[in-house]
Amino acid sequence: RHRPYVEAARGLGSGAVSIVFRDIFPSVLPVLIVQIATAFACASPALAQKLYKWTDESGKVHYTDKAPDPSRGGTQLDKQGRTVGRIEPAPTLEQVRAKEAEAERKKAAAAELETLARRDRALLASFTTEAEIDLARARAVATVESQIESAQAYLAQLTKRKQDIDQRKAKLGDKPVPLPLERESEVANSEYAKNSDLVAQKKRELAAVTARYDADKQRWRELKAIQDSNAAAAATAPSTAAAAK
Repeated sequence: RHRPYVEAARGLGSGAVSIVFRDIFPSVLPVLIVQIATAFACASPALAQKLYKWTDESGKVHYTDKAPDPSRGGTQLDKQGRTVGRIEPAPTLEQVRAKEAEAERKKAAAAELETLARRDRALLASFTTEAEIDLARARAVATVESQIESAQAYLAQLTKRKQDIDQRKAKLGDKPVPLPLERESEVANSEYAKNSDLVAQKKRELAAVTARYDADKQRWRELKAIQDSNAAAAATAPSTAAAAK
């Protein structure tokens, strides 16, 4: 109020109200407009009311100005009632477990595919012809068959030993079997059972070795066919491109 133009207005006899509206108000009006506009801009998001639509456990639909419970989910509406957003409900414990199980299944499947791919690469790197596979199978089969023959030969010895012990026991008649002879019989029976199991195990191993090499041979043929096909396609690609030009 001590501004020069205010003092001049007073000197001319202007009243306070006249000075405010004629001299002061026009000079501060632009500042007031900017401040009022800024205040409305800041307040409008807070004043804008949000509307939510959600359904409770009994199936009843609610319209509220508060966000629904996270376990419910719902939709956000504008003032015309149109959907402007969706609130997904929090997953249940069963859904979380199912998602984790699916992730583990995919992880296991990916690991299995990688194992198969690594096996395929090793197969192609190990053998260049089917004859090499046949030779490797023959060697593996011969090793297992040799082990079976050795075990069967020992079984033949144990059989004779058991027969000898039985004959010695039979000669005793009604007399009690001496402890050393009884222990010898137990050892022979135990060794016979153990080597019988070994022979059965080696026969299963022989079948597995044969089946594995048969499968390897078949897979090698498939991989070789794919490899040859890719090589042929790569060889014809330049000539095809040249012909197209």
